[in-house]
Amino acid sequence: MKVETTRIDQLDVALNRDVFLRDLVRQLADVLEDIVGVEQAAGFISVVGQRVADWINEDYRHALKVNALSRDQIAQVLVDLKRRIQGDFYIVEQTDTKIALGNRACPFAEKVLGHPSLCMMTSNVFGVIAAENIGYAKVNIETAIATGAKECRVVVSFEPTDGEGREYYKASR
Repeated sequence: MKVETTRIDQLDVALNRDVFLRDLVRQLADVLEDIVGVEQAAGFISVVGQRVADWINEDYRHALKVNALSRDQIAQVLVDLKRRIQGDFYIVEQTDTKIALGNRACPFAEKVLGHPSLCMMTSNVFGVIAAENIGYAKVNIETAIATGAKECRVVVSFEPTDGEGREYYKASR
């Protein structure tokens, strides 16, 4: 009698590195939000965002062979870095004092839903890159896919403004 064997490596299992890492981050955010609350979880995630922003900023500066990114380069870098991680950011408006960006696809995909603390990654990466190159930035995430919006809208201001947002300053080094 011949026994049929199933090859485990041929099974239709939705698991790969990308799905695993997105789910890992979502689970970490979920645990943090449950244990310390959304606001504190956002604080922890912002620390990670700071570190990620520092190395991304240095990578782009090195690749462009510049000591500091211009405002135009910052806008291009913000869109490009999100594209590279499967976000779909685009420039809605760009002036001397701000960049407004839209986004049709979160890099965390469906894993971001219900986890607005993960938006601190975007806020910190955008804010740190802008502030490290211009001196100051204020990031306001006006709408977010994480909270159920169809698209994100993120405004990065290069000057202090009234209203909501998180401020970033160039680090003293």
